[in-house]
Parts: sequence; C-alpha cells; structure tokens
Amino acid sequence: MRGSRGKSEMNRVRDKKLVKRVLLTVLVLLACVGCDQMTKSVARQSLVKSEAISLLNDTVRLQYVENTGVFMSLGANISENLRYWVFTLLMGFFLAGILVLLMTSPKIPKIQSIALSLMLGGGVGNLIDRIFNEGRVIDFMNLGIGSLRTGIFNVADIAILVGGIWLFCGHFNCLGSKQIHA
Repeated sequence: MRGSRGKSEMNRVRDKKLVKRVLLTVLVLLACVGCDQMTKSVARQSLVKSEAISLLNDTVRLQYVENTGVFMSLGANISENLRYWVFTLLMGFFLAGILVLLMTSPKIPKIQSIALSLMLGGGVGNLIDRIFNEGRVIDFMNLGIGSLRTGIFNVADIAILVGGIWLFCGHFNCLGSKQIHA
C-alpha cells in the first residue's frame, strides 16, 4: 500500500512540474509572438514608405525590409519552391517538435525550458510572417557604430538569439548556477 502511495505522490509532483512548464512555455510563447507581431505591424504601418530612421547617433536604425531568406538573408537566392519547403514546412515541423518536447519531456531543466520556449516563440513569429506574407519575414532593426553594422532583424530574431545563448549556457553551465528543473 505504501509503495503505491509513494508512486502516486511522485506522479503528482511530476504532473505539477509539467503543468508549471506548460504554463511557462505558453506565457513565453504568447509574449514572444505577441511582441514580435505587434512590432512588425507598427513597422509595416510606419516604416514601409519612409527612409531609414536613425536614433542615438545612428547606433540604432529603423528601416523596413522583407526578407525571403533566413539569418542575414541566407537562402534568399534559392528557388521560391525550395524556400517554401525548407523555411516554412520543415521549420514548422521543427517548431512542432520543440513544442512536443516541451509539453511531454519530464526532466528539462528550467533554463533550457525557457531557452527552448524563447526559440519556439521567435520561430513561430517568423513562421507566421512566412505563411501570411508570401514567404517573406518583416525585419526592421539594425544596430551598429559607423560602418560596422548588424544585419536587419526583428523581435523574433532577438528571442531566437537569446534562447540559443541561454540553451548553450545552460548546457555548458556557463552561468554558474545549479540545474533547476521546471
């Protein structure tokens, strides 16, 4: 009798952790996608017909670009059909896989759960663009000093980058913290 009660308690704890992780994932996902789509909507309304807007002595530039490729326009020159298969369908399946992993895997450390959720949110934000904007992603931010500049990016790209850095740091424990499970 005691053994089954112990297993039942363990299942309850595991289920409680899973519910917390699902809620965390949904919260991060909604925040990322919401902020990304809202800022892209503002960029579409405000920047599409204007010159680049320079802020902070040209450290920040706002300019509207529709990117058919991925990071730094990589893949923009491949055929439209191949871009659709790789950047929309394959990426959609990959993002669905991350979602399934987050929703079902019982022992993902919290930092990795947050990192994967950020990457998922950014990926979904850009995937929404590809689906509803004829395969193009809206980019509108550029940072730099003088001629040393980043590529043009968006909020989804920031979420993907931050999530990737956190995932890397969580895996190699470069943040110096204990592994906290979600």
